[in-house]
Amino acid sequence: HDDVTPLLVAYPALEVLTIRGSQGLSLTPARYPALRSLTIESGGLPAAVVRAVGDCDLPALTHLELWLGTDNYGGDATVDDLRQILTGTRLPRLTTLGLRDAEIADHVAAAVAGAPVVARLEVLDLSLGMLSDTGAGALLAGQPLTHLRRLDLHHHFLSQPVMDRLTGELGAAGVELDLSDAGKPGDDDDRYIAVSE
Repeated sequence: HDDVTPLLVAYPALEVLTIRGSQGLSLTPARYPALRSLTIESGGLPAAVVRAVGDCDLPALTHLELWLGTDNYGGDATVDDLRQILTGTRLPRLTTLGLRDAEIADHVAAAVAGAPVVARLEVLDLSLGMLSDTGAGALLAGQPLTHLRRLDLHHHFLSQPVMDRLTGELGAAGVELDLSDAGKPGDDDDRYIAVSE
């Protein structure tokens, strides 16, 4: 990949952009008024790209999906790099947020639990990562999520009691909950993200 900024500048009416892979990827923060959907699928998304997305003004964006990946493949973003995205200030129409395939899924879940942007979301997707009881517990202890239409946590490492709590508190409230592809709960060495290479 390379800098995708010229593409966005050349096509100012572009509404949907999906990028697969992140090696060499960069983006210059700017105002991209027509973009409605942005997805970056990666086994390791660099922190600089995550921050650049957060620093963009995206007034029409309703769907944002970032595959954070693992540090082994360049995914060095931390929750601090997600700060602008989680405030939602530059994403006034966002209704779907995916922070997927994250080695740091527990930290992401804890940050999301108190993030201002969550109150206006319809879909929250934290799937494909290394989510454990710690992260799910933070979600349950944080702001209410019963307004969501869908919460996708598939490919996780949650214990049965925590899955039962999620189903009891959110599923019973009408939230469509995806808890499929459950891995065996264990320590960090036993967990893995769904997509790395």
